[in-house]
Amino acid sequence: MSEVSLVTSVKFNTQEPEITMTYATDERTQRAIEQFRGFDIDTQLALLWYGYLDLKEQLDSETNQPSVQDTAAALYDQIRALPQEQQLQAQRDIASGGNTDISRTYNALHSSPKIELWLRLARGMESGEIIQVPSDYELPLETKSFVDTVKALDFSQRIDFTRSIVLEWGAK
Repeated sequence: MSEVSLVTSVKFNTQEPEITMTYATDERTQRAIEQFRGFDIDTQLALLWYGYLDLKEQLDSETNQPSVQDTAAALYDQIRALPQEQQLQAQRDIASGGNTDISRTYNALHSSPKIELWLRLARGMESGEIIQVPSDYELPLETKSFVDTVKALDFSQRIDFTRSIVLEWGAK
């Protein structure tokens, strides 16, 4: 009787797989998401701001659930309490997946508080509580195609686009 020895080599990948959740189901919205991902973080933040300005009359809080509003308000208050340059850095850290306390807190949120936070940040920018996009800021020329794509989306598609983007953000 012969003896057979079987040696198996197993390599474990210590990195978690990157999961991208999206609410966008149609091709045009997916194309807008892909275009958006190609821009630098400051351009992404500016585009999110201009998108808010374009839709603000149609927007309402994501939900009236007190837990969602309280969760978003708590993180908003942390960001609002920072000096203006740090407010901007906190937004950059969230958008870029930076490993900071605020970005990790954001990452732990469910989808509704995430979108509620960005709605609050935009309203805070309007009221002057949050650092604003400089009045002389101009979007890079390469964003024109993206802006045209987004403006062709209906309201529901634009909300799906925004939700998909803000869900991706936060510490990785």
